[in-house]
Amino acid sequence: MNENTYAKITKLIYSHKYGPQILKAINNSTVILVYCLYLILLMILAYNHDARFWRVLLTPGISFVLVSIFRKVFNASRPYEVLNIDSIIKKDTKGKSFPSRHVFSIFVISTAFYYILPPMGVVLMFLGILLALARVLGGVHFPRDVIAGAIIGILSGTIGFTLF
Repeated sequence: MNENTYAKITKLIYSHKYGPQILKAINNSTVILVYCLYLILLMILAYNHDARFWRVLLTPGISFVLVSIFRKVFNASRPYEVLNIDSIIKKDTKGKSFPSRHVFSIFVISTAFYYILPPMGVVLMFLGILLALARVLGGVHFPRDVIAGAIIGILSGTIGFTLF
């Protein structure tokens, strides 16, 4: 994505009276909803002494730590650092853009849900796509960041829930 493309996209968003607020609401509410649902899933599994509890806890947890380390080492710049743009989603972070940890997290959690309750996993993956779009349109990630986050999240979840 370049400055001109981002300018055209943000012009469309700003042309709607509530465009930026809607984009920010999608970004924030999607993250909060999925994280809360994940905590509820963990509580239900723990309450029922379900053996899958540890897999549902450790697969996203370990994967999150590994992705965080990779991001710190790789340290890719964010769109608002590289392009001459004013991002809609305000963020002060420098670097650590690749892969998107928000998108990764939602997709690995979605995979956990898919492992336990497939229809809910599919719904959460749809929310992950919405979040990925919001993060790119909001100017805090490049498309490659969210695509990589989604792929790594799905692969981490699939490996954690099927191979071990």
